[in-house]
Amino acid sequence: MTTEGVVKSAVEQQEKAAPLQFLDLRQQFEQIRNEVMDAVTRVMESQRFVLGPEVELLEKEISDYLGCRFAVACASGTDALILTLMATGVGTGDEVITTPFTFVATASAIVRAGATPVFADIDPVTYNIDAESVSRAITSRTRAIIPVHLFGLPAEMGAIMDVARQNGITVIEDAAQAIGAVYQGRKAGTIGAMGCFSFFPSKNLGAAGDGGMITTNDPKHADRLRLLRVHGSRHKYQYEILGTNSRLDALQAAILRVKLRHLEDWTEQRRRNAENYRRLLASSVAGSHLMLPAEPKGTRHVYNQFTVRCTERNSLRDHLHGKGVPTEIYYPCPLHLQPAFAYLGYAEGSLPHAEAAAREVFSLPGYPELTADQQFMIVSALAQFFNEISASTRKGEMIHG
Repeated sequence: MTTEGVVKSAVEQQEKAAPLQFLDLRQQFEQIRNEVMDAVTRVMESQRFVLGPEVELLEKEISDYLGCRFAVACASGTDALILTLMATGVGTGDEVITTPFTFVATASAIVRAGATPVFADIDPVTYNIDAESVSRAITSRTRAIIPVHLFGLPAEMGAIMDVARQNGITVIEDAAQAIGAVYQGRKAGTIGAMGCFSFFPSKNLGAAGDGGMITTNDPKHADRLRLLRVHGSRHKYQYEILGTNSRLDALQAAILRVKLRHLEDWTEQRRRNAENYRRLLASSVAGSHLMLPAEPKGTRHVYNQFTVRCTERNSLRDHLHGKGVPTEIYYPCPLHLQPAFAYLGYAEGSLPHAEAAAREVFSLPGYPELTADQQFMIVSALAQFFNEISASTRKGEMIHG
């Protein structure tokens, strides 16, 4: 069979198969159903639903897994960011530098803490915040930097930490998408003063609802975070400081403890899927049209998303959708151009690398249970798009030649 015939056959198989999901958590659940249900039953029988032993055990297991001294659970990844800023005393009149190419929570947490977000541009290859851009954004009011380990790839923490030390600035890592990622031998979320994690269901370690975790090696930070998450109270009806209500449910902790035991296996499968995409695309016409995820030396990418880049992004996604291949865009509009942040005064063109990425990136399915056959079908659909463009171009040249 010719190459075109193989591609056509693969696409036809995809169209006849059960609809492909961008993320299929049902498959994950079926593998661990009994473990999860046993954990849920254990909590229901205990009737201890907020914080308690399950949460304490999860905190210990997460800190052991990440290699840090303390882990403090909270209600969500967004709350993790807000609590860390509160713990460092960031507030009115302060500035916090972060990336515009991230989920809104990274910047909205800064606003909720009373400070002003300042956006620095990204590296066009890794999509993570650029240390030189951070350095240029520092003012006398800068109190913190929040780098985001986007899509599961650690930011260039060496350079960022250097900038922070030179200027006496706190670094808070947004590791919501990067649990298990590694930078120069250290896990993401354990390099700065504190690290923030999300257990939203779509994350590599996802709960059955919302949940978050903060990591630190500083006992003073850990103590303050524990106070802040329970209204500033150590003893019932006694309040040392004003905090908030951001406690992790025991049910979520019990489920997460089950999933944590499987996390490394799932992460390795995500990494194998990424390598399989690279191998398939290397021998496909699509490979020369797509920019694939970077994985710089000394890093371990955990591929919460397998994000590619293409100048024909929108028409390519329409084609893939028509072939039954789901995709997502993270993120279609950078934060500095969002209406919610218009008061900051950024104009289009002010952060060009972030803006270009928002126009061109999209993510392919990459979850652990994705099969090699499904990946082959996805790459075949990609190749079909570029083959059709090539054929149309040749036809046009013949007509006008």
